[in-house]
Amino acid sequence: MSKIGRKPIDISGINVEIKNQEIRYKGPKGSGVYSLSDSFTPTVTSNELKVVPTKDAQTRLKNRDLNREWGMHRALLSNMLLGSKNEFEKIVEINGLGYKAAQSGDKLVFTLGYSHKIDFLLPKGVTVSLDKTGQKLTLKSANKELLGEVCDKICDLRRPEPYKGTGIKVSTDIIVRKAGKTK
Repeated sequence: MSKIGRKPIDISGINVEIKNQEIRYKGPKGSGVYSLSDSFTPTVTSNELKVVPTKDAQTRLKNRDLNREWGMHRALLSNMLLGSKNEFEKIVEINGLGYKAAQSGDKLVFTLGYSHKIDFLLPKGVTVSLDKTGQKLTLKSANKELLGEVCDKICDLRRPEPYKGTGIKVSTDIIVRKAGKTK
């Protein structure tokens, strides 16, 4: 049995409707639809949602394959439901002399030491707040996958270099520093 798949998902504060293999949810921060594989059936009891494999899937798939798929569907569904209740948040740090970001409408304008400024269009569903120096960005979204993609695209504008550590990184990333030249 999958250790992650068998855990129930807390749905207190979220409206959940199940129609065949589609799970429709609506929370205070977001809403959406999740299509579950035919190998699993969703069941709701009081304030919990469980994903249970069907008898057909247990005979058709190997135990290991079933556990992988079961855990994956449960984790994706849990992230969607959790995001509809509380938004996910990531902090992006900009390090370097003169490196900063400024917000203008739904765009971010980056000054990163290049000969030009870089405009970055934020997708719908992602909000950003900057500190007064413009070097710490707090991104929020109800969709965890979208938030990760946006943070990665921002970091790709100028990855941290290993000698001084200047560049853009997510606050949880660790930069392995290298020693400079010695005589």
